[in-house]
Amino acid sequence: MVQVCLNGGRGAGDGGVVPLSVGALADAAGAAVGAGASDAHLHPKTPCGRDTLSARVLAVTLGAVRARVPGVPVGVTTGAWAEPEPAERERRVRSWTALPDHASVNWHEPGAERVAAALLERGVGVEAGIWSGTDGAERFARSPLGPRVLRVLAEVTETDPATAPDAARSLLSALGAAHGRPVLLHGEEGGAWPVLRLAGRLGLATRIGLEDTLVLPDGRRASSNAELVAAGLAEWRAARARP
Repeated sequence: MVQVCLNGGRGAGDGGVVPLSVGALADAAGAAVGAGASDAHLHPKTPCGRDTLSARVLAVTLGAVRARVPGVPVGVTTGAWAEPEPAERERRVRSWTALPDHASVNWHEPGAERVAAALLERGVGVEAGIWSGTDGAERFARSPLGPRVLRVLAEVTETDPATAPDAARSLLSALGAAHGRPVLLHGEEGGAWPVLRLAGRLGLATRIGLEDTLVLPDGRRASSNAELVAAGLAEWRAARARP
C-alpha cells in the first residue's frame, strides 16, 4: 500500500503545487489515486492556510475529496500544532459531523491517548504516529489502545539521506511487534526516498507526497503529488524486487 500525503503542514511559501484549498485537495487526491495511491492523508486548512480540526472545514474537505476518490480511504491529522490543548483537541474530534476513515495521532504528544480513544469511540481508524527521536515507541508499547489501532505510522524524522535508513531500522526495532498492527514506514525531506526504498525491501507499506518531500528521487522539483506517487511506486517496487 502506498498512501499519498497531500500537503501536511506546508503552506503557500512551499510553492503553488502544494494543495491548500478544498478544491485543490480534491483535484490532487484524484490525480494521486489515478497514479496509483490507494489511501490518502491530508491536513484540512483554514482560508488563511493554517491546519485546523474544525468540524465545518473537515466536513467540506472530506465531501469534496471523497467525491473525487469514491471508495478510497481518506484520513486527516490530529497534530497538536493544529490544537495544542489536549482537552480541546479531544472536544474537536467529538464535534466532527463528518468522519474520516482514519486519523493520525502522534503518540508522543500530550493527550494522545485521549484523542485516540475519542476517535475509536466514534468508529474512526487510528494511525498511531510513532516518531523517531521521541518516546512514542515506549508509550505505544505500554498503551492498552495499541491492539485497537488501524496501523502504526513509523515516522523517521532524520532527514540526512545517509543516516535515515539506520534511524528507520532503529525505530522499527523499538516498535518490536507493534501490538501486531500493520506498519507503514516513511521518511521526510532528505530521508523520504531512502526510507521509502527500505520500506520496499522490507515489504512494508509506505507513503509519499508533498507533505514529506518536494523533490523527486533525482532531486528535481516535483510538479504534483501524482508525480511523486508514480515515482514512489516505481522505487518501492524496484526495491522490493531486489534479492
